[in-house]
Amino acid sequence: MSERKPRVLVTREVFDETLDYLRRHCEVVENQKDVPYAPEALAVALADCEGLMCALTDKVDAELLAHAPQLKAVANIAVGYNNIDVPACTARGVMATNTPGVLDDSTADLAWALMLGTARRITEVERRIRAGEWTGWRLKQWLGIDVHHATLGIVGMGRIGQAIARRALGFDMKVVYHNRKRIAPELERKCNAAYLSLDELLSQSDFVVLQVPYTPDTHHLIGAAQLKKMKPSAILINSTRGGVVDDAALVAALTDGTIRGAGLDVYENEPKLHPDFLKLDNVVLAPHIGSSTEATRKAMAMLAAQNLVDALQGRTPPNLVNPDVRK
Repeated sequence: MSERKPRVLVTREVFDETLDYLRRHCEVVENQKDVPYAPEALAVALADCEGLMCALTDKVDAELLAHAPQLKAVANIAVGYNNIDVPACTARGVMATNTPGVLDDSTADLAWALMLGTARRITEVERRIRAGEWTGWRLKQWLGIDVHHATLGIVGMGRIGQAIARRALGFDMKVVYHNRKRIAPELERKCNAAYLSLDELLSQSDFVVLQVPYTPDTHHLIGAAQLKKMKPSAILINSTRGGVVDDAALVAALTDGTIRGAGLDVYENEPKLHPDFLKLDNVVLAPHIGSSTEATRKAMAMLAAQNLVDALQGRTPPNLVNPDVRK
């Protein structure tokens, strides 16, 4: 008689190879129709499962865990895990994992796309071309600002922040950063980056890129007071998590010229966003696609699956975010 496979729930559509891998090790309840679970339906579906493979759109909290007495592991298909109540998981003996590393370069590329697109007003001028407003070349037409030789300020100098900084070397930029702790001197040299306080960074930078996780400590890290410390010519890039920026304050700053522009991939209350963003020409908007390349999303899904299988087979997953659960 073959050994019983653990039952796992996959909450969103994933790649065929990810499901094939999971099915070799688990009994899989999949959702390839990609219809998001309502909280009540998720609780019912998870009731008899030992594993959960979820997305950042799925809220895993104490209430959900109370409906899943057999649950042993939660595998998030994301590097951030603010959708998961990690202390609640630890209290119930549930391992929680994420997918760091595999998305660093793709996310850094997207931050640069927002930076370049905002600096050169790409989405604005494309809209104008499509509307038939381009009637010929003019010397002072739709002027942008230079990225090369500008000062780049990075708030959050983890793996993705460092990848963003390394790309700045090719643009001959001055790079400054703020972090909870200074990074090692050898990493500063590799990134050609100098440490500053947050206020100093905001006041000196031509481009401010946010790359911090969303936590209670980083909620509205950038609000009206911080935006006023930036140069009027500066551009803000948020490619990390919604809630790090006070979106209402940012709309006001973009409207009254406190800063020049913004490039955004994330928002408070997404997929809803502040409706006034849609009225502004000086903001580039993307729909949370920082890691959205085929190769990267496949790697994220497979890493999440491997984390889940490791946990269910009694091994410590390499990307365990609550190691105290193993004590």
